[in-house]
Amino acid sequence: MNRIANCFSKLKQQNRGAFIPYVESGDPDYQTALEILKQMPSAGADLIEIGMPFSDAMADGPIVQQAASRALKAGATMKNIFRMVSEFRTENTHTPIILMGYANPIEHYGYENFCQKAAKTGVDGLIVVDIPYEEMDNIRPYAKQNQIDLIQLVTPNTPQKRLERILKEASGFIYYVSITGVTGTKTASHDELTKIIPTIRSISSLPIVVGFGIKTPEAVTNAVTVADGAVVASALLSTLASSLDKNNQATPHTVKKVIEHTSFLANAAHLML
Repeated sequence: MNRIANCFSKLKQQNRGAFIPYVESGDPDYQTALEILKQMPSAGADLIEIGMPFSDAMADGPIVQQAASRALKAGATMKNIFRMVSEFRTENTHTPIILMGYANPIEHYGYENFCQKAAKTGVDGLIVVDIPYEEMDNIRPYAKQNQIDLIQLVTPNTPQKRLERILKEASGFIYYVSITGVTGTKTASHDELTKIIPTIRSISSLPIVVGFGIKTPEAVTNAVTVADGAVVASALLSTLASSLDKNNQATPHTVKKVIEHTSFLANAAHLML
């Protein structure tokens, strides 16, 4: 059983939801992002998504785009993303790490090389936002060879037949994009989630996590009550941005504020269901 499967199995036994915070690699600088990543598990993170900065993040709203821009300006590279995971793994061998990003940087690095390096450094899962299911053949074999879960995205508009095809190939968990739009905008209601989640469960036994638009404790609790976990990105990145100085540099309060917010939201996911 890999780290992702083991994590969800333990959470199921404890009858509670998974909290999955997001950190943008290199935002606002390498060392600050690394320190946030290292402290997230003790703040309640069950799994962690690491964003791979990209200049044309079309699925992301302005908050995530600004985080990626700050990281790129600070010198974020694929090499440093892997270095960040490696350094995290020297202290933490159990928390699942999922890389999330876009195809262009991965293709430039080389799909096979990327998957090999990701596995070697301790990555457990991968979400590539802009590669549709039908075009996954470039990376799917290498992900499987290196035991990296290639996590599939499904949306409120995914037709039933396509949903069945996508979920047949899914591994790790299913990422339900709960809104039609970009990250960090509106939030799906309880009624909206209860309409689609049972359909997904009828097709796949994999855990389901809800992302895009999850910003408040109430939204986190709503997500884990219906599904198995909640992803929070924009809300935490907004807290980080608010702590920076006028030159977008980290201040002595940056890490503390992000970790406090992480803990606050994690508590909402860990209510006994």
